[in-house]
Amino acid sequence: MTTAVLDLPSSRAEAWRWADLGALSAAAALAPVAAGEGDHFLDMPGARLVFVGGVLDDARSDLGGVTIEAIGASDHALGARAAGEGWALRVDRQAVAYPVQIVHVATGGENHLPATIVLAEDAVAQIVETYVGAGWSNRFIRVELAASARLMRAVRIVQAAGFVSLREEATLGAGASLVTTFLGAGAAGSRIDAQIGIEGDAAFAEYGGALLTADTQQQECAVRVRHDAVGGQSHQLWRAVAKDRSTASLAAAVEVARDAQKTDGEQSLRGLMLDRTATVNLKPELEIFADDVKCAHGATVGELDAAALFYMQSRGLPTPRATALLTRAFVADALGRIANEMVREAFEADADAWLAGAL
Repeated sequence: MTTAVLDLPSSRAEAWRWADLGALSAAAALAPVAAGEGDHFLDMPGARLVFVGGVLDDARSDLGGVTIEAIGASDHALGARAAGEGWALRVDRQAVAYPVQIVHVATGGENHLPATIVLAEDAVAQIVETYVGAGWSNRFIRVELAASARLMRAVRIVQAAGFVSLREEATLGAGASLVTTFLGAGAAGSRIDAQIGIEGDAAFAEYGGALLTADTQQQECAVRVRHDAVGGQSHQLWRAVAKDRSTASLAAAVEVARDAQKTDGEQSLRGLMLDRTATVNLKPELEIFADDVKCAHGATVGELDAAALFYMQSRGLPTPRATALLTRAFVADALGRIANEMVREAFEADADAWLAGAL
């Protein structure tokens, strides 16, 4: 087990410079823990899948339109480990799938699971994933969106201990839309690693979320969006909140190929340090080879607005409450993009629970 973890890329490689590779080894070595009884599902119709230690729990699952099948690996260092039996969602042309909810329960040690989502032309689907438990949960997901297909994903990482690593690879056809929002609000470390390819004209990708860290925890994202078609849009909006001696790292890149004229790419990376012992790393990156584009990026790190905090205190709010309200407003920037109200409220409740414990 240890050997399998140690052959990951070195942190000397630029793409892995902030990766907490030691946490992978520690998470993989965690002793077995009980799976627990809670289902963590939202009150929505559709398929419900529970994976315990990377294996489908048939008794607690309702596959709906999801299938379990062999899925090929990625050539990525983390994605390659997840080859084998996993879950697949395929939606036919002009069909609309009920929401699919997937709960991943880590039970100590390491577990790996692949997935694939294929939407035909004009198809629509929604996925909500939740990570709980303790251990190393490693996932690889491949997404293929045909012309005008729409996929909405919401991923919440509330795992209590260990590490969650996600490798995601997506391709978008003409007019397709991919909106993915993450929330890291557990005590586990995490790495969100993604490659998004905008291959059809006028496709749209929105990819972002909020990472909340405390104690000595480390969370990071490393996302690259490549534009290869005309008139594509991409938006990466990430928010990081770091407390104590924790570290949150956000690396977001946009590539615009020579023929990808009329591209509109935006990156917004913002970090909030609740303690001066915390660390927030930001790295926006643009590589533009076309000459008719509109691309912009912003990256800021700071502390809570002292004037706003003083104003709220002067109106009788205790310091922890005032801090929580300002921090929640900062995080809401990212979570507010979840279109489904029930899902958005669940994510906001997770963020509030984190704030209540951290402040």
